[in-house]
Order: sequence, then C-alpha cells, then structure tokens
Amino acid sequence: MTLGVETQASQLAARLKQQARTLGFGPVGIAALPGSPRIGLRTAALERWLAAGHQADMAWMADPRRRTAESLLPGARSLLAVGLNYYVAAERQPGSLKVARYGWGRDYHRVIDGRLRQLGRWLEQEVPGLGWRACVDSAPLLDKAWAEEAGLGWIGKNGNLIHPRQGSWLLLGHLLTTLDLPADQPAEPLCGRCSRCIEACPTAAITEPFVVDARRCIAFHTIENRDAELPETIQAGLGAWVAGCDICQDVCPWNQQALVSSSEPDLQPRDWLLNLQAEQVESWGEADWDERLRASALRRIKPWMWRRNAAAAAAAQPQSATTIRQSTDSRHQPQT
Repeated sequence: MTLGVETQASQLAARLKQQARTLGFGPVGIAALPGSPRIGLRTAALERWLAAGHQADMAWMADPRRRTAESLLPGARSLLAVGLNYYVAAERQPGSLKVARYGWGRDYHRVIDGRLRQLGRWLEQEVPGLGWRACVDSAPLLDKAWAEEAGLGWIGKNGNLIHPRQGSWLLLGHLLTTLDLPADQPAEPLCGRCSRCIEACPTAAITEPFVVDARRCIAFHTIENRDAELPETIQAGLGAWVAGCDICQDVCPWNQQALVSSSEPDLQPRDWLLNLQAEQVESWGEADWDERLRASALRRIKPWMWRRNAAAAAAAQPQSATTIRQSTDSRHQPQT
C-alpha cells in the first residue's frame, strides 16, 4: 500500500529532525512559510524598531529581505529551525575582563553553517531536485521570530530566544527548503511579569519589554562601535565587559535552573578568554591577536577596539545602577 502524501511528509520531517539532532542540534522544529499571523506582528515590530533608530549603525538590519523569508529562497515552503546549546559550565577567573559566552569557542557561524549544509545535502539525497538554503544569523532573516514560530522557544523581554529547559544559551540556525513539511506548534511566551533583565541592564538598553536599543547596549558598543571612544554612558555601566555582554541572560530565571553543559569540542572556551587581563590586551601585537582570534566570532572586534574597551573598563568609575540609568535616560529618550 502506498503511503499518503501527508504521511510521507510527516515521516520525512521526523527523519530530518533526527538527522539534525545527530549533528548536535537541539531543540529542533519546523515552521511553514509564510508563517502564522505572529510572523506578521514580529515583522511590524522590526519596522517600528528600525523607525526608532534602535539599530544604531547596523544598517544591515534594514535589508528588505529580512521581511520575507521566501526572498532568500524562491519557492521556499518550509523552514527547519535548530538550536545549538553553547552553555559551558566554566567560570572566568576573578578579576579578569569579561567576554560574552557566545565568543568563547570556535566561530559559531562556521560551526552551524557547516552542519546545516550537511543537512541540506542529506535532504537533497532524500528528495532529489528540491531547493534548500542554510542560514545563520548573518543572513537577513528574522531568526528568533522563525525559531519561535517553529516551537524552539519564545522571545523574552531581553530579545533573546528562551527554551524552557535550556534557557537562552542557544545559537540559532535555519534550513529553508522548497518542500512542504508539517509545521510544529509555535512556542508560547512564559516571561510573565518578570522584569529582571530590564532592571539588571546597567545602561537601560531594554527601553521597554522586548525592545532593545543598540545605542544603549554594551554588546553593540564593544563589538560594533568603530568610534575611537565609547560614549560616557556606556563606559559608566561597562564594568569589566570588553567583548559583548551577558548580564540580561545571567539574571534570567530560566538560566538559573540546572543547565546541561555543552561537550561540543567547537564550543569549549579558549583558556585566555577566561583569564584576560588588561595588561595583555595592551601589550599584545597584531600577530598575537591574529593567533588568538583565529576561527573566532570575536575577530569582528579589531585589536584597537579591544584596547579601547579595556581602557574604558579600567577608567570607568563605579556608579550605582540608578545613577547610570538616570544619566542614560537624560541623554537618550526612548523614541515612539
């Protein structure tokens, strides 16, 4: 007896997800394009965010392809969303400069893209002639919105995707395909009345729930800002952060539970990142940085920027969160 089309699609979807898990991904889920009305709401939120100037200098966020996933793959009908747990139970040495967890290991763009391409080739063997495209966050795709649509987790008030058992320490990837595959149920938000991330941000970058203003964000300024000096309000709240910032994730209750530490070799921290000292940042030459940042997502931060960030962290005078927030609010009023 020949299986029905729907049954065949369901079986292929199950095998695709299992193949993704075999490659180290989890959670995994499928969304149908063009998506539910929630995708429309997320797209409208992006438009408001851009109109308010929250993207700062990140002009690529306005790429029109970001509004329609099908523009990345003509004829796309489905999307496999995958998460890669990057939480590693390692601690920074006391007194060291701080680097966000996403940058501790090998460049996640390379890791995820390579595995998604393996998935795409596997899928093409199963269904010759189909179209597919692998996307990491460098592609103009609403990656968190589509991960939410595929049931991987919900977008929290700090703008990060949160999984109920794995927290927000997830790197995301997507595989677009021209196949019609059965969609999973979109995730439901579970932040409730919690506002810890909003209250913890030392520069008031989360101007309201679900809205992060890059102009106030430590991560943006330490990674993307190419100015010779950081803004005073950023320096005031910088603390020891010199490459990204994890504060809004560190305080999230969903990250306080017992989390599984990744054993992925590609995601294990480089020793120097856990014990980075200001004198090292200042003394290392171009060749030193080139060696240490080989195959690292942190290569986007140029050596002079590391020195700038470290100098700003050292020069910052301790201030209370209230003082910093008042200073920030006086300089940058939220736009509506």
